Amino acid sequence: MTPTQAPEKKEQEIITPSSPNWSDRISHLPTGERYLYQLFSLIKEGNLTVINPAGKVFHFGRTDILPALRLRVRNPGTYDRVLAFGALGFGEAYMEGWWDEENDNLIELLGLFYRSNVYAKANQRVTIPLLFKVLTQRLRTLPTQIQNSRKNVQYHYDLGNDFYQLFLDPTLTYSCGYRIQETDSIEQMQLQKYELICKKLALKPGESLIDIGCGWGGMLIYAAENYGVTGTGITLSDEQAALAKERIKAKGLSDKIKIEIADYREIKGQYDKFVSIGMFEHVGKDSFATFMEKTSELLTPDGVGLLHTIGTEGNERIGTWTAKYIFPGGYIPQLRELTQELWGAKLSVAHCENLRPHYAETLKYWAENFTENREKIALLGETYNEKFLRMWYLYLQSSESSFRYGSLHVYQLLFYKGKQWKLDYPLRFS
Repeated sequence: MTPTQAPEKKEQEIITPSSPNWSDRISHLPTGERYLYQLFSLIKEGNLTVINPAGKVFHFGRTDILPALRLRVRNPGTYDRVLAFGALGFGEAYMEGWWDEENDNLIELLGLFYRSNVYAKANQRVTIPLLFKVLTQRLRTLPTQIQNSRKNVQYHYDLGNDFYQLFLDPTLTYSCGYRIQETDSIEQMQLQKYELICKKLALKPGESLIDIGCGWGGMLIYAAENYGVTGTGITLSDEQAALAKERIKAKGLSDKIKIEIADYREIKGQYDKFVSIGMFEHVGKDSFATFMEKTSELLTPDGVGLLHTIGTEGNERIGTWTAKYIFPGGYIPQLRELTQELWGAKLSVAHCENLRPHYAETLKYWAENFTENREKIALLGETYNEKFLRMWYLYLQSSESSFRYGSLHVYQLLFYKGKQWKLDYPLRFS
């Protein structure tokens, strides 16, 4: 080597499941790390590189597939978290900053885990610590009692209106939008969703509409302004109710819309039309029948209602990480359970639509807004620290991935009370 020549840089060895003596190559690794790589060996149609804290490189899947995902593990504690707590531990490790996807492509990383059955395999390993943690969480947040439902809702929705305003659209709608054109903004998608629901309900001037889980009042405001109805909104969130009332007053609709802080089981009266958007996921399995019976009670003899809810085709109703950090007490229904309980309450299904791809696009907008306003969110107070920001970003990204690649769907079920469905409008709603 001459003085002007630089020494050759030794190429980093990449270890793969197809490497000679793969089992021997990973046998010396700590148990948790070895377990994770065994899970990743399920990846066949994907392209994942893992860099461990010592700088060793492992590859799973194929190198000719895009996107090329790079999981960098910074803290070796990640492996033991996954070994002990599965997907819950993986999410907690991300919150702590122990790992990242180097291109910030969490959606495709988590999607790869869905498609390769990594999540399902990991969740089959229920250790004693995980079982104890999950059972404790479930017992703490069972939604059968009204006080527990109130606590669970306030945990998520009373984070502060300022926070939600920084990633939702101007209508403050926190549920799946409805995309008609690829160029639709998130606000257009939400207004189109409201219009779709109004058409399905065949709203008419002078009719009364009750909205269970009304959020910040977006649905009722749209229906009152565009269809001339009167409305009552029900929420358990003090923060939502306060801002909803302000928005209604600013629109000059206080004589048409009222907001009540109450549990759905406490509501009295009857209404021509019923709607519930994105609330049923908080009801709890043992309260499905109660919700449907109350819905029937709130409708006039010939009333019509629409239930908009996330549903699942899987057996897991809510992930352990989501149940602990995002939606305590949540329980996602299967479609057959919805139709069965509607039937049990003598409510007949008239129409069902699956908006799954629309929710993936909605979440994409929310995550973009969240990222754009991340620094502003951090300035809201001590609650919104780096751990919180990583937690919420993971929630938005993992939710989008679940709707694109997992078992989550979102259904709109139109139903009616009474023997006859009075068809005075076309079946095409959009």
